[in-house]
Amino acid sequence: MADSLLRAGFQVIAVDRREPMTGSTPASTSLLQFELDTPLTVLNRKVGRERAARAWIRSASAVGALGDRISDLQIDCDFRERSTVYLPGDVLDVKGLKREAEERQRLGLRSAFVDAKELRQLIGIAKSGAILSRGNGEADPAKMVAGLWRQFRADGGKVVSPFDAVEIDEIKSRVRVRAADGRRIIAKHVVMCTGYELPKFVQPKGLKVISTWAIATRPQRRNLWPGRELVWQAADPYLYMRTTLDGRVIAGGVDETFSDEEKRDRLIGKKSASLMKKAKRIFPRIDFEPHYAWTGNFGESETGMPAIGLVRGYKRTYAALGFGGNGITFSMLAAQIISRTIDGITDPDADVFRP
Repeated sequence: MADSLLRAGFQVIAVDRREPMTGSTPASTSLLQFELDTPLTVLNRKVGRERAARAWIRSASAVGALGDRISDLQIDCDFRERSTVYLPGDVLDVKGLKREAEERQRLGLRSAFVDAKELRQLIGIAKSGAILSRGNGEADPAKMVAGLWRQFRADGGKVVSPFDAVEIDEIKSRVRVRAADGRRIIAKHVVMCTGYELPKFVQPKGLKVISTWAIATRPQRRNLWPGRELVWQAADPYLYMRTTLDGRVIAGGVDETFSDEEKRDRLIGKKSASLMKKAKRIFPRIDFEPHYAWTGNFGESETGMPAIGLVRGYKRTYAALGFGGNGITFSMLAAQIISRTIDGITDPDADVFRP
């Protein structure tokens, strides 16, 4: 967001109550997908076919834009374009996946159904079918964000941290942001990129804060699947996996609908064992004994869509809230929409994601 606003010609100050990159960034498993948590066929029923289609198409565009920006800045963050394999589960069975693939293809998205034989040849998984999608990616989130912050500062952007913003007031043509220690910043516009840590006056309908867990194996290049595809399930909660450049497998999921950090942290051992067991069923040849294990929280909306745009009741205060498993993708999407809006340009999809 800060990078996009700066490129649009604005003077930008980024404030954070933590030091940069010490919040959710290190916990991200950084699967850069255009595929929303909510399948297209399901989202059609929830929000209507037109809005669902626009959300999915714009998400695909955002992944491409993110890859282009990383390339333009030559950020060394292990970014690789990857395909994804979407396996059947309790949300979509094989028949459901076939319908899902057809609906995506109708929109021009790069998805296709593969049968059991094709799936085994592709990735060695013994399942009755899956959706193969191209145009997704992976990256090291810490390296990626560090590179973006370096460029932001080099281009004249300012970072103020720690700055614990506790109050936002719109006064005529300005916005005043007050910190807990009394410091104040006056700006023409404010954009809140707070994730699930929402101020009281921004509470999107149906928001839940979820706890999630992840593990990373030891390096084992010889055991990995040839194309290094991202793998996830049409299930709730779903399991997902990706590889790293040094030959590890990252697996995550087994989410729970609570946000208590102490309770969450106590479950790392139990959840790691569960992830190891579930992942082993899909890839029996891989050693999923955790070398690292961690946990975190994220926000989840009823639709799997982000909330992007002006906060209700405000004229100069915006929200960029990337709910679900596509936080990085939605951050790029929010940067595009909000920077254009502040610049006086009407984004054609702004109404799709409005809070």
